[in-house]
Parts: sequence; structure tokens; C-alpha cells
Amino acid sequence: MILTVTLNTALDVTYRVPELRPHTTHRVTEVTERPGGKGLNVARVLSALGHDTVVTGFVGGVTGAVLRQLLAEFATPGGGPKAPRGTITDALVPIAGTTRRTIGVVDAATGDTTQLNEPGPIVTTPEWSTFMDSYGRLLREASAVALCGSLPPGVPVGTYAQLIREAHAAGVPTLLDTSGEPLRRGIAARPHLVKPNADELAGLTGSTDPLRAALDARRRGARAVAASLGPDGMLMVTAHGAWRATPPRRLTGNPTGAGDAAVAGLLSGLVEEAPWPDRLARAVALSAAAVRAPVAGEFDRAVYEEALARIEVTEHPAAA
Repeated sequence: MILTVTLNTALDVTYRVPELRPHTTHRVTEVTERPGGKGLNVARVLSALGHDTVVTGFVGGVTGAVLRQLLAEFATPGGGPKAPRGTITDALVPIAGTTRRTIGVVDAATGDTTQLNEPGPIVTTPEWSTFMDSYGRLLREASAVALCGSLPPGVPVGTYAQLIREAHAAGVPTLLDTSGEPLRRGIAARPHLVKPNADELAGLTGSTDPLRAALDARRRGARAVAASLGPDGMLMVTAHGAWRATPPRRLTGNPTGAGDAAVAGLLSGLVEEAPWPDRLARAVALSAAAVRAPVAGEFDRAVYEEALARIEVTEHPAAA
């Protein structure tokens, strides 16, 4: 199974309005709620791809109870022979604090989304100890682990580095998807793969050139770097070479979960031991397909299959 870690889980609430205008009152035409946080979104995409996943992190309060109830709706396999669904197992750790909400407001006129993210709950020392005990047990059965998103208050900034070292000791490959100082410290622990976007990579290395920045990130400790370039696709730099992939066409929609879908593509390729260019193509196709889905954690399968068939992956000779 694939383990996803979301220390700062969220209840994702999406409002749809005819047109978003500042300083006015809006009538909401549609409301959706989903279990959220980057790792939970990743798990839902992996499930749709047929992979069994376990999700862990922290959950609490009334919002957390709603999140777990919604998660249970995705926790059993379904679909048919054409699209088998993997299971999602809830291994979230209860805490006294209340799980945050993230509010997305979709402007129906433009398709743009405005995102409002609440801060997470404070995690106490005993709650952290409980999580670490659970994490150690889960690693024994994991084929890969994804460490995703921001850190809630009370969790040390070097937490991802600690979790990466624990996974190394258990022989489990790691994917890190975070930003800022947690990314900087996490890379020093030598994760197997990091997936920053262009801004996060520039913030880490000081370089706005994606290739140069990705090479710098590898020198800092990352074994491989998948740099998300938004609508321009993704750049992959590894010890075996570098590749670039671009979607066959630009798509409009909700980009909120595009990065999480890309992480799911990279993870599925990792556990299936697919060649690096195939992992990259899958990640870019899923990212594009997620833009066409109404909420994070979902993707348009027809768009995914069309994009995957048409994406061209080119080798980047300058990385040699």
C-alpha cells in the first residue's frame, strides 16, 4: 500500500458563484464538501487509479468528524473492470483541536478559483508522540510514503526531515511536497523525490531558472526533483537524466488540486517501477485532468487518457 501523510488535514469547502466581485454580496449556487489536505487529495486520485492507500495525519473537532465521514465514502473499492478503485484506509490520529477548513470560491463566469485557507489546530507533544508511534507501524507495510502540505502549529519545522529519516530506516521511498523551511530541511534528509512548483523551487535555491534550480535542489540532497511549471507542464531531474513534458493543450478550470494529482501520478509510477519519462507523462496528464474536475482530489478520466496518449516527453541535454 501507499502511505500519505497530511499533518494539516482540512475540510475542503467549495462555493460556486455566478461571478465573484469584491465588496458585494454573493448568492452561492452550489456547495461541495470533501476530505482535504494535500495527502488526502493524493490518496483519492491514487484510489481512482486502482492503488490501495492509507492516510494518516491529525484530525479533530466537529470539522474533523465531518472529514472522516466524507472520507469513509471513498474508502471502499468501486467502479468496474475498466476503472477499478483502490481502497482508502483511515489511520488519522485524533487530537483535541479542531481540523481547519479551506474555502474555495469558483467564479462561474471565468472559471477562476479564489482560495482561503484557515490555520491548522495546535498539536500537543503527547499527540505528536501518538502519531509517531502510528507512523512507525504503518511504515512496515508501506511501499512508498508521500509527505504533503503545511505543518500545523506545534509541530517542529524539521518534522519532514525526521519522517524521511524514519522512512529511510524502514527501507521505504519518500516523496516530499511542501514549501519554505520545511522543504529546505526536508531536502537535507535526502528524500527520493521532491515536487515543488516553480515559485517554491526559486524560494529554496534563489534561482528562477527551473533547470538550474532543480539541479541545485539535487545538490542539496533531493535524489530527484519534479518541478511543476503550471500550464507549461513539468521538469524532471534525476541521477539518470532530465526530461520535460508539456500538456498537449491548455485547459481552463479549477487548478487547486492539479499539483496533488501530479504527486499521485509520480507515486503510482514509483511503486509500479515505471521509467522516469513515463512517470513524468502520467503526472502531467493527471495534473491537466484535475484542472477539469470541479474539486481537488478528482480528475476527468477522459481528459487524462487523451492527454496521456498525446504528451511528448523530451530529454533535457543541458542537465548532463
